Amino acid sequence: MKHRSPYLCLLLALNLALLPSLHLYAENWPSWRGDNAGSGITSETDLPLEWDQKKNVIWRIDLPDRGNSTPAIWKDQVFVNQAVEKNNFRGVMCFNKKDGSLLWKKGVTYTTKEQTHPSNPYCSASPVTDGERVIVSYGSAGLYCYDMDGKELWQRDFAPISHIWGNAASPLIYGDLCIYYHGPDKARGLLTALDKNTGKTVWEFEEPNWKPVKRTDGFKGRDEGSVIGSWSSPIIVPAKSGDQLVMSFPMQVKAFDLKSGKELWSSDGLNPLIYTSPMFGQDTIVAMGGYFGNTVTVKTDGAGDVTQSKSAWHKVRDKGGIGTGLIAGELMYYQDGGGKLYCAELQNGKVLWEQKLPGSARTWGSLLLSGDHIYTLSQSGETIVFKAGSKTYQQLAHNKVGEKTNASIAVSDGRLFIRTWKGLWCIGN
Repeated sequence: MKHRSPYLCLLLALNLALLPSLHLYAENWPSWRGDNAGSGITSETDLPLEWDQKKNVIWRIDLPDRGNSTPAIWKDQVFVNQAVEKNNFRGVMCFNKKDGSLLWKKGVTYTTKEQTHPSNPYCSASPVTDGERVIVSYGSAGLYCYDMDGKELWQRDFAPISHIWGNAASPLIYGDLCIYYHGPDKARGLLTALDKNTGKTVWEFEEPNWKPVKRTDGFKGRDEGSVIGSWSSPIIVPAKSGDQLVMSFPMQVKAFDLKSGKELWSSDGLNPLIYTSPMFGQDTIVAMGGYFGNTVTVKTDGAGDVTQSKSAWHKVRDKGGIGTGLIAGELMYYQDGGGKLYCAELQNGKVLWEQKLPGSARTWGSLLLSGDHIYTLSQSGETIVFKAGSKTYQQLAHNKVGEKTNASIAVSDGRLFIRTWKGLWCIGN
């Protein structure tokens, strides 16, 4: 019998030790777009390409009311924020990933009247989890933290959010911090870092009272200063000086030190309405405004006002929509509100191609990248899959579930999870 060398034994031991962590990474989707950078990129590549209302459907369960929240997933638990309007209920539901059975449901009753857009139901923010706790935003009804069995650990009440189109920003977990944007609000939006174990405030940034500006985004029907706000979720990106918290506000994109909340840099050039979250790639932040608003790009190694000094390029009246795009290598992909898709060079913004998608392609959802496949989910429940990295548009699949949705696709363990206004779908090969 031959003996293994000590070196070979060490390699085998390291590989075996790494396997569980690699498996966990592949099967978890802990936040709105999968990671703290809001990249919308999954390491999994063995995902279904084709499905319909029956084909490749592992399970589908009914939900009690409409909603826009994207699922968060940890191991065998799927978390979905859910409001039931007739009961004034705002809560979170936890399902078994294997069969869709309900494990637990928690929430609160909130009877105070709150404004929102007709297509933006309450509890539109997505949950976030680290495997020990799940933190959910109920908007004006507060921020709540539960353990993985649904026991309430803490809750925070902030001022009610007052905006005619409601709110949708999703929280993040970073180390011992929970990062949360409580807004938009016509009086006071708040970006805050909380201790994830206790809910106590570590630092906060109070939004300034944004001054009315001359609109460049083509939004009409109201006076210049009446509709201002951001529905962006913050992201965390690596920089040479350390990780930064980046947030798109009306007219500005800003970066903060995660430990202290100190503002690191700020760039002007956005418009008053912000729907998408920032994108990050190649040391570059791309922030896009809504209503065919402005696009701002920023290199992450600046300080102070970097509007001129760290801008790669800037566009007035660009084609940003409501869903967030993604960056893949040297290319960026994004979609406008009318169902047209764009591919552009990251370093200069030059559009390489644009394509009107088939079917009813208007979308509020954000793009998903798996290998060289990009998935885009429309409001009609149609998913177009196209090829990334190509100089021309190459469609790979066109799938339909036949139910309205404003959510984004989540990924876990080779499966796609699609939340519609009627149900939750689990799609797999």
